[in-house]
Amino acid sequence: MRIGLLTDGGYPYADGESRLWCDRLVRGLPQHEFDLYALSRSAHQEKLGWVSLPPQVGRVRTAPLWSAPHTAPRRTTDGSVPQDEPGGCLTRFVTGSGGAYGRRERRRFTAHLTALATAVSASGADGPTHPRGGAGAGRTAADPSVPFGEGLYGLAELAREHGGLPTALRSESALRVLESACRARGTGRTVQRATVTDHLAFAAELARLLLPFSLDWYTTESLGGVDLCHAASGGTAALPGLLAKRFFGVPLLVTEHGLPLRTHYLSATDAPFGAPVRALLANFHALLAAEVYCQATVVTPGNSHVRRWQQRCGADTAKLRTVYPGMETGRFAQVGGGDSAGPDTLVWVGRVEPAKDLVTLLNAFAEVHRAEPGARLRILGAPVEGAEGAAYLAHCRVLAEELFPGTTAERHGDGDGGGDARGTEEPGAVESPVSFEEIGGAGADDLAGAYAAGGVVVLSSVVEGFPISLVEAMFCGRATVSTDVGAVVEVIGGTGLVVPPRDTPALAEACLALLRDPERRARLGEAARARALELFTVEQNLAAFRSLYRELTAGHPPSPRGTAPAAVRPEAGTPRTGGAPDASAPRPFAVPPEEYVRTGRPRTDPAERRPAGRTPAWAVVPAPEKVGAAAAAGAGDGDA
Repeated sequence: MRIGLLTDGGYPYADGESRLWCDRLVRGLPQHEFDLYALSRSAHQEKLGWVSLPPQVGRVRTAPLWSAPHTAPRRTTDGSVPQDEPGGCLTRFVTGSGGAYGRRERRRFTAHLTALATAVSASGADGPTHPRGGAGAGRTAADPSVPFGEGLYGLAELAREHGGLPTALRSESALRVLESACRARGTGRTVQRATVTDHLAFAAELARLLLPFSLDWYTTESLGGVDLCHAASGGTAALPGLLAKRFFGVPLLVTEHGLPLRTHYLSATDAPFGAPVRALLANFHALLAAEVYCQATVVTPGNSHVRRWQQRCGADTAKLRTVYPGMETGRFAQVGGGDSAGPDTLVWVGRVEPAKDLVTLLNAFAEVHRAEPGARLRILGAPVEGAEGAAYLAHCRVLAEELFPGTTAERHGDGDGGGDARGTEEPGAVESPVSFEEIGGAGADDLAGAYAAGGVVVLSSVVEGFPISLVEAMFCGRATVSTDVGAVVEVIGGTGLVVPPRDTPALAEACLALLRDPERRARLGEAARARALELFTVEQNLAAFRSLYRELTAGHPPSPRGTAPAAVRPEAGTPRTGGAPDASAPRPFAVPPEEYVRTGRPRTDPAERRPAGRTPAWAVVPAPEKVGAAAAAGAGDGDA
């Protein structure tokens, strides 16, 4: 089976999002052939290069989402650019692929852009920017997502036939269309206040977002020849998949562990645009999300938090199938009860940033320390890159000194030796019960050692998606105290205590409850490890997508490479699993060419080189809606 894996700022780039998950998916399904179609986010990302790719990757096509697309120029038989095309791909892109639009093409462009701009301007005018019921069955012409889809695909067909779309979107005609749409009756007051400068800024952003329309990926030798398009996220990454379905009928599978739409909302305030442009972009991304969910055959959210957002954006519930992201278990063997720092130690592991709310954690620990003077708190992690992370870590250090005056903070991992380095102690000062450390120092040389450094693992975040640190603690058999954000309650599933975010007394009370009850800690730790091994392993994730691939391609004609239909193909018996992830971690190499085709291996059918066998059935994950609510106090079955 030939899979077209679509990414936006992700795999195969060395610093891409979902890089590790995509690599495990590709390596864990060696019976399939993967073609990668990747959009890059920046010149820096391209400079870092790709990760090393497994043999089952057949072709990699890349294009920048931050500049002009690299449309391949026409070439003669000897591979040279002909004389009538002196500027190559960049000239063809800027001039509209050889010439300006004629009268008929201009009429088509104006009609399609008017439909799209009208939908974007009107969406959210009477409330939230999320489309209302747009992705399910029964959409009506009054739904903004209907003209949005008509305009979107009309522009895509025009770009495929004649090129020149980025230039047209920056033309005076496009500005007149946008101005008319923004001032039409029924649009919101924010959009109506848009100025010429706002129209220019939105047109430039629209041209950038629709750059995938100008790529040469939509042929029978590229996306038209795959058996299935699998988008590693929604939003812009799924645009090539929408066109592959539109032009060739290729099924589309969309996986979302995070939410591009939510990310856009959170980052909109930092964008260098005025309120009208931010409103238009928010409406565009919401309508695009609805269209992706409408056209996708199956959508696989990574947890119920993502699932709820998708339903809010109009995704049909019948299309949603929760598939938890898999994690390697080798480096997270059960650490047992021999706490290296004593059972009275609380451990926090993660990246230091404001969203983790270490301020509430420190204030809660002050209450814990007053009740249990022997308790300690170890904060293990480095600040996020940038000035904000360093400033927040410095603020937390100052707060710890204020909460515990007359003590000296202990520092681990400084210097080349990785040992302890203490500052000059004042006379009569004692060691602080709070320490800020980096993983790799004394007592926490790796992640498993970090979670083994205490009896209880704490998560104090106010914003969280899928809480990876909690899953790691569960693999280590640790009892946890967490705030009720994101997918925390779903992940914990009754094996830890959950409290409201920013609730200092509740967080302190939950920590004290577990510190004072070693039997309860041990019981919850055992249950947490069992739950993690059941739901959050790489094997579970691969089994789910192996089954989905067979299901989605059962009625789709095979790709033109002579492979057998997916419904009758023999599958590999057991997915490949590795040991410690560091041993098999992909390594970056030099920047590759725009199109990379792996050669030197026979393109034989997997049936000729692997024995036939039955694939284990996909283990159905319990519906997230059945997960219990936040924690209730009490022991035994009352833990949530």
